[in-house]
Amino acid sequence: MNKPALHLMLALAAAAACPAAVTPKAKPPRAIVMIYADDLGYGDVGCYGAKGIPTPSIDRLAEQGCRFTDAYSTTSVCTPSRYALFTGEYPWRKEGTGILPGDAALIIDTKKPTLPRMLQSHGYKTYMVGKWHLGLGEKGKKIDWNRHISPSPNEIGFDESFIFAATGDRVPCVILENGNVRNLDPNDPIEVSYKHNFPGLPNGKDNKDQLKLMWSHGHNQAIINGIGRIGFMKGGKSALWKDEENADVITDKAIEYIQKSAKAKEPFFLMFATHDIHVPRCPEKRFVGKSRHGVRGDVTVELDDCVRRITDALQQAGLEKDALVIFSSDNGPVLDDGYRDFAVRDNAAHSPAGPFRAGKYSILEGGSRIPF
Repeated sequence: MNKPALHLMLALAAAAACPAAVTPKAKPPRAIVMIYADDLGYGDVGCYGAKGIPTPSIDRLAEQGCRFTDAYSTTSVCTPSRYALFTGEYPWRKEGTGILPGDAALIIDTKKPTLPRMLQSHGYKTYMVGKWHLGLGEKGKKIDWNRHISPSPNEIGFDESFIFAATGDRVPCVILENGNVRNLDPNDPIEVSYKHNFPGLPNGKDNKDQLKLMWSHGHNQAIINGIGRIGFMKGGKSALWKDEENADVITDKAIEYIQKSAKAKEPFFLMFATHDIHVPRCPEKRFVGKSRHGVRGDVTVELDDCVRRITDALQQAGLEKDALVIFSSDNGPVLDDGYRDFAVRDNAAHSPAGPFRAGKYSILEGGSRIPF
């Protein structure tokens, strides 16, 4: 099989530590945790040169393990880089792997080998937590958000999943747990459209007085939690997320999986795909003002705290010396990605891409050179 991403993971799992030689007799770690940040640039964390954004937990991973200085994502945007990670295929060789709308069908072939399926075959329990953005359901069929949705991450090799269907700036603004919308009231069904608004509902373009975060381009359709989104949505009030709580919610779920697997003494793979530092950038109040670079810096500090909580959970579960923790980003950085959150103004002398040119969406070095 020509599956470079799968082979890399096997090699990393077998090595378990940087200096160790990869041999058939190497004992694989009991826990493999991949923390996959969103839109985090090469220069956004301390161990790659950031000065005004404290990231002690990420820096500690680099100090205790391996800090790669020549690592790349396959592309400079999110959906294709995630597709490559899970399938081992170059996304630019497959049609339909561009940035997906929130109601797209699953783009991973459920019959093909995948990273989580490979780890299942080696005895690992597999968990997917956080941002998905690879589509759900069958091609050609409209998703019914009020029923069990399949295929989902559970059909490509994950035993359990707890995900955002797409991104925080796209509808539906709900979390799905194992293919079902979490906290959904059946008397308030969800409807989603990427073509038209629903009668009587506000939108970010015409109802700016209802926005707590103003858009700069796009992001002016449905208003959820005072924020304009891409796409329109109706219903599902009890299931809607609060952006400021999302980092804590998904980290709590990740820690729950760690504790459950440790108690059962089962080897496990946890894919923890954060929303931070993607837009809309809405840090929980305890992180507001914790960096010298405005809200974008603050959500980076929030991301670092998620890393701290997960590594603490591994230590408390007795897995500190029996876990492989991998930290990376899906692509390069971006400042203004659709909201007026003053990221450009507050960036000051900070260099999100480090010494490299450009960032997200670009074919230049800053678009795909990543912290790893």
